[in-house]
Amino acid sequence: MGEIAFSFEYGLNAAAIEFDGTNKYLRITDIDDSTHKFKNDDLTSPDTDISKSQNYLLEEGDILFARTGASVGKSFIYRKSDGVVYFAGFLIRAKIREKYDANFVFQTTLTSQYKRYITITSQRSGQPGVNAQEYADYSLMIPSLEEQCCIGTYFENLDNLITLHQRQDRNLLYFYSL
Repeated sequence: MGEIAFSFEYGLNAAAIEFDGTNKYLRITDIDDSTHKFKNDDLTSPDTDISKSQNYLLEEGDILFARTGASVGKSFIYRKSDGVVYFAGFLIRAKIREKYDANFVFQTTLTSQYKRYITITSQRSGQPGVNAQEYADYSLMIPSLEEQCCIGTYFENLDNLITLHQRQDRNLLYFYSL
């Protein structure tokens, strides 16, 4: 992964405050466990001087990794549609090089191979954790850029379809329980 990303950076160490209407603060708990998308139900903002925090502002295709605790290994890919988002300190950002497809790289973090790597690597005395260097050491097979784009898009569409069906199933269950 270290060859694919040009940097691995730790997030902003700031408390979360009431959402200011513009600046969102993404913490581990704000990433949905099943969809890996930003949960918009309890938005917060970082309690910091935003003008001095531009280094923590997410850009299209940035991939975040949870670095410690029960959520270690949880991943997220930022999309412009998420809005203005700053990332918190218990997350690590990987900035993917242009010659790689960020969506493909993100999709590899949803595989059993990735989960095995995290399980083995995160074993510590005390709380589990994976640091930036250990994320950089993660090995993955990379096809051509064209194939990366096709594979990444295919699995993203499949994930969206699964999420849609799960919502429909929940809505039907709710309807029949009335």
